[in-house]
Amino acid sequence: MRDWFQQHRNACRCTGYKPLVDAVMAAAKVLRGEMSIDELKFKMPEDGRIIGTDYPRPSAVDKVTGNCDYGDDLGLKLPPDTLHVALAQAKVSHARILSIDTSEAEKMPGVVKVLTHKDVKGKNRIFGYVLYPWSKNDGYDRPILCDEKIFQFGDAIAAVCADTEAHARAAADRVKVELEELPAYMNALDAAADDAIEIHPGTPNVFFEQPVIKGPDTAPIMASAPYVVEDSFYIQRQPHLTIEPDVAFANIDDEGRVTVYSKSLSLYSCHRMLYEGLGIEPDKLRMVQDPMGGTFGCKLSPTMEAILAVVTMATGRPAFMKYNYYQHITYTGKRSPFFINLKLAADKEGKLLAMEHDFTVDHGAYSEFGDLLTVKGCRNIAAGYHIPSIRAVGRCTFTNHAFGSAFRGYGSPQSQFASEVLMDELAEKIGMDRLEFRYKNVYRPGSTTPSGNELDCHPFPGLLDLLRPKYKAALERARQESTADKKRGVGITIGTYNSGRDSNDVSEVAAELNADGTVSIFNTWEDQGQGGDIGTLASAHESLRPLGIKPEQIKLVMNDTATCPNSGPSAASRSQLVTGNAIHNACEQLLNAMRKPDGSFRTYAEMVAEKIPTKYLGKYSTGDLCSVIDPKTGQFNPVATYMYGAFLSEVEVDVKTGKTRVLKMTMAADVGKVVNKLAVDGQLLGGLAQGIGLALSEDFEDIKKHTSMKACGLPFIKDVPDALELVYTETPRSCSAYGAAGCGELPLTSPHASIINAIYDACGVRITRLPALPEKVLEGLKDLNK
Repeated sequence: MRDWFQQHRNACRCTGYKPLVDAVMAAAKVLRGEMSIDELKFKMPEDGRIIGTDYPRPSAVDKVTGNCDYGDDLGLKLPPDTLHVALAQAKVSHARILSIDTSEAEKMPGVVKVLTHKDVKGKNRIFGYVLYPWSKNDGYDRPILCDEKIFQFGDAIAAVCADTEAHARAAADRVKVELEELPAYMNALDAAADDAIEIHPGTPNVFFEQPVIKGPDTAPIMASAPYVVEDSFYIQRQPHLTIEPDVAFANIDDEGRVTVYSKSLSLYSCHRMLYEGLGIEPDKLRMVQDPMGGTFGCKLSPTMEAILAVVTMATGRPAFMKYNYYQHITYTGKRSPFFINLKLAADKEGKLLAMEHDFTVDHGAYSEFGDLLTVKGCRNIAAGYHIPSIRAVGRCTFTNHAFGSAFRGYGSPQSQFASEVLMDELAEKIGMDRLEFRYKNVYRPGSTTPSGNELDCHPFPGLLDLLRPKYKAALERARQESTADKKRGVGITIGTYNSGRDSNDVSEVAAELNADGTVSIFNTWEDQGQGGDIGTLASAHESLRPLGIKPEQIKLVMNDTATCPNSGPSAASRSQLVTGNAIHNACEQLLNAMRKPDGSFRTYAEMVAEKIPTKYLGKYSTGDLCSVIDPKTGQFNPVATYMYGAFLSEVEVDVKTGKTRVLKMTMAADVGKVVNKLAVDGQLLGGLAQGIGLALSEDFEDIKKHTSMKACGLPFIKDVPDALELVYTETPRSCSAYGAAGCGELPLTSPHASIINAIYDACGVRITRLPALPEKVLEGLKDLNK
């Protein structure tokens, strides 16, 4: 089966391929008569609880059988007067616009209208959240349709509306734009140079800085410490490489609202980012999420939503647009590269004493969430280790490359790559085993994070204890199986990430008793493939168990700002904790209202007869558990709880070609109580596969070369081993109604660093600039032999 997948280039970005292989092989056993279909079916436990089980997702069958209508499918069902939209886009990365001529495009067959910035009623800017007031930008820097300048390759200049997609695309090629090209700064170092012009006039290219000051001054510690190591690192512009290209449509609904249907994973945030730029009252804009596959964070940033709203507002007609894959890669957000200089000190027993670092974020053309990313970088470098003294600074920089957007693990894959590789360098210098060095220094009671906060639990020692025998066995395998041409090596790292948005994370959910005895749950736990539906269902079912309700009696009403309260984004690994608690609060209120003095429960008819409301709004906030950042020191308690993991990678390096093959990966994880085993396993396995790509192949640096999945380095099935192993500890989180933290971002905190450490263990080449392409490894081998 794996050979067939490879031969036909069947790509998977979500699962790491292993669940697909396992499912097909199980189905094949049924077809061959080696297993009955009943053995594959979920068996309801005797206690009737589905939380913590493999209960299947409500959407699973429709997705597997192809009956689920995704955005492109829904486009086929739109009314006959729907306009197809295509964009005239910038072919350069930085320029001043002198003129835009749409006359030729307007004469093309099927064209109804060609829109430019002059047709936008509002500010013509997407509001990119500015979370910290000491940032030097105002957030209004990304145009809906470019007016005065081009800021990056692919910027939208005009929107062509026609009767077919082919007619719209043909006409878009006829839009004439006269430009004055400007210097294009394609990395943060060039953009931060003294002679660089401002990309956004009036705002410095380095638009945000965050210092970190923790404990005593580091300078005398570094001067006297027995062991000091330092190195510089670069983590690349990783593309999301979602399978489904971006697609959306808009219309005017029956209430007169401009309604945008898209792949947004943050409907209310997207709503806030759009309405001022569109020039529309907030209550006249409605956001709805289409069924979608994984976005891994990129759809936290709106892409085509604003343009489609402009079209519908200007024409009064429904509008539909989809990117081809070239557009999808070249004009959606990317993981922002980090340039990191890092220094660590330890005492003669191997205890960490101090850390210094400075890093620069290349956030591309637009600022949205860049200040937050920088703060996350500050608190994620060496996260997981107690370091008493830290002096550091992080900076965020505009460039003319692809704009930075959220990507799984936001800030941690960059930060923890640097610190996890340097931890290996420090352990080697001391002469300590890599696992034991980590075991000595990981968080324990009394430890504090780089941002100075104590923790609600300390799973790292237990996770490393789980890995220790596997690590020793891997070392022995590598020793026995290495050959002169193919060297084997083992790498180990730890990773941690927050569950929740910083400082005060809020979610609202409604629960309503229906006339037929079912209960409806209303929320915006946006589902991007990770299982918002099963998270909602499992949480609500657990809270409503006193009613004796069955899972199928819980109705999910999700992801429409017209009908659902603001549950916050599906981001920051927050939903199971924050929205889960809001679900519990709503269900508790409903149960309390239904409960009779004798402990039994009222029916819907009894509630109505007694004039008791049947719908309740549940709320949850982390505000009492968190604090606000000190702008001068970077010290604060950002979130209520964290996720914890440890990664073990086994690799083979071909010393003749430099090619690295990952043989096996093991992850030990603590995400609190596991709410749904299938969903959590899927998240962790998929994250490991993305870690392989981040370590070895993925990049979006060359905008002329990196224009397809293959060119961008997407791992295909032969690049991801079947030997992916997950082991768990389950430390209940006291802040969670269900004992659960999140899980989605944990598996991409540092698996790539474990692969890089394994390469060094195999052949002695230390890669500090990702990805570890074969030519980099070969160059390192040549340097060793000089």
